[in-house]
Amino acid sequence: MAAQSVRHELLLAGRMARLGTETAFEVLNKAKALERQGKSIIHLEIGEPDFDTPGNVVEAGVDALRKGWTHYGPSAGLPELRETIAEYVSRTRGVKVSPDEVVVVPGGKPIMFFTMLALIDEGMRSSIPIPAFPSTSR
Repeated sequence: MAAQSVRHELLLAGRMARLGTETAFEVLNKAKALERQGKSIIHLEIGEPDFDTPGNVVEAGVDALRKGWTHYGPSAGLPELRETIAEYVSRTRGVKVSPDEVVVVPGGKPIMFFTMLALIDEGMRSSIPIPAFPSTSR
C-alpha cells in the first residue's frame, strides 16, 4: 500500500502580517542605481563601512578558524572581549563598568529591539527619537 501525502496549511501568527521589508536596503538599491547613472552618492543607508576588511583582520579570522574557533561562544560574548570593552569604556567615559555589565551584540537594531521588549509592554506608549531609522515604511 502506497503512503499518502498529507498537506497541512502553515498558520502564522497575526503579527507576521505587519512585517515589512528592510527599507534601508531599498534605499541602498536606489542609491546604487543613481550611481550607475553617474551621480555622486554619499552612502548613509545601512551603516556598512565603505572599505574592505583590513588584511590583518581577515588573516586573524582565518587563523582562528584553523585553530578550531568554530563553536558557539557565550551568549553575552567572550569574557576576554567583555573585559576589554569594560576597561575601555571605564577609561574613556569616566564611568566604572564591569565585564558583567557588558553584552556583545551583532549590531544596533537587535539590542534596541531587546531593550524595547524588556521595557515596553503591550498597550504602553513610547517615543521614537528623531532622526531615526525605522526598518519599515509601514
